[in-house]
Amino acid sequence: MIVWGILVFASAGVLSHSGIKIPFFTFFAHDSGKRPAEAPRHMLWAMGITAFLCIFIGVFPEYLYNMLPYDVVYVPYTVPHVVGQLLLLCFALLAFGVLMRAGQHPAELRATNIDTDVSYRKYAPSVIGICARGVAAIWNAKTTFFMNRYNNIVRGLYHTHGPEGRMARVWPTGSMVIWLAVLLGVSLLINFVS
Repeated sequence: MIVWGILVFASAGVLSHSGIKIPFFTFFAHDSGKRPAEAPRHMLWAMGITAFLCIFIGVFPEYLYNMLPYDVVYVPYTVPHVVGQLLLLCFALLAFGVLMRAGQHPAELRATNIDTDVSYRKYAPSVIGICARGVAAIWNAKTTFFMNRYNNIVRGLYHTHGPEGRMARVWPTGSMVIWLAVLLGVSLLINFVS
């Protein structure tokens, strides 16, 4: 019985915080003066689709249950379930109302909450920037090295095969016949040895 009381108290606390305090302070607290612009269209579509899915799955849970890989025998809309959830909601609302009227509710703090999102809002861009600079330095060094090698090869080929290169000169027929005889002799020697 004590465990059940602790669970009810804990769920009432979660319900009080997430289901009552956040909407209350969002819509009925003092005006912060901030006037943010409307969200972009793709965000509005995403919020609309998510809201539709939340309501649809809440009203027709059997469609979700049919997609699960195992059989579900849970029926959410029975009298005990509905009455239990309504009791939690009513008593959480009552506790919140009494605490607000009595002035015992903790004061609202004007602060910026830093949660785990600081890891991807602040530190992730720094880490990504450091990694990007390292990759860019390696890429530039590699590109410079290979471009220098490529330019040296092109320069050497141009020196040999360009319009002023050695291969562009007129060769005497006699020297060509000698080289042809040398190549023929080498191929015959290789053929004879193997």
